[in-house]
Amino acid sequence: MAEQSTERRVALVTGGSRGIGRAVVEALAGRGWTVDFCARDAARVEAAAAELAARFDGRVRGRVADVRREEEVEALVAWTLAGHGQLDLLVNNAGLGRFGSVETISGDEFREVVETNLHGCFYAIRAAAPAMKARGSGWIVNVASLAGKNPFAGGAAYNASKFGLVGLSEAAMLDLRPHGVRVAAILPGSVATDFGAGRREGDSWMLGAEDVARAVVDLVAYPERALPSLLELRPTRPPARG
Repeated sequence: MAEQSTERRVALVTGGSRGIGRAVVEALAGRGWTVDFCARDAARVEAAAAELAARFDGRVRGRVADVRREEEVEALVAWTLAGHGQLDLLVNNAGLGRFGSVETISGDEFREVVETNLHGCFYAIRAAAPAMKARGSGWIVNVASLAGKNPFAGGAAYNASKFGLVGLSEAAMLDLRPHGVRVAAILPGSVATDFGAGRREGDSWMLGAEDVARAVVDLVAYPERALPSLLELRPTRPPARG
């Protein structure tokens, strides 16, 4: 694990009220980071922010934002910069899945998935990049999925969004690394979170949200000369397929 630093560092995590995002907020705050997060559900944001601020000496704040809305993402990033004067790490984690074949999934469902998982990341990267470039440093970590490299039946919308996110992440990396801004994508396999109905009996083989959070913490601890831009994170012992 990375050692806690005495230097003030500020992170913004989308989809941070639960699941992987919540684990990332906790991991960063536990290492001394000041962390802002967002989610769409106002009640969840309020409850999570109150609990996390109490646990971490007021260094965690929450705000309601829908990453599908460009203006809300821009306002979110502006809020962090206005409140803290800097942004050292953006974690694009907000995501959802709607599953069904190309014949059964609706246009609205397809758009919702792509607008959340892909458009939202683009809006956040574009909003955060100028401040990071001005400082000559910063990290952007995009939580993608192994579904961004491995299509599956019923995954038309989800695969499209995550394939797109991997491509967006790599292109943004090439655009921003000359300015000292590092961009990486983490591609987890099966993770036991609310997204996948949580961990059930017999699912102990799955990754935990804390495993993805550790990957974020370890990435941003790399020395400035090193840029791991794609990280595939798999369960060690998945069940054998029949």
